[in-house]
Amino acid sequence: MAQGRSSNNLVVPQATAALQQLKVEAAQELGVTLPQDGYMGNYTSRETGSLGGYITKRLVQLAEQQLSGRSNL
Repeated sequence: MAQGRSSNNLVVPQATAALQQLKVEAAQELGVTLPQDGYMGNYTSRETGSLGGYITKRLVQLAEQQLSGRSNL
């Protein structure tokens, strides 16, 4: 795969900025420094896995709140 390219296609492309912000916040909370060029090939599986898992956890929480009728965080 080419450097800096993702094979993940967003279902809602307009959500790109919000997802990027979520990734930045998650990285800060976990103490992971995101590279400026977006290439994470030099990171360990533990770092990228913990970041992905944390993002997934937050997305599930947001979806549960929306489904239950509660306001966003």
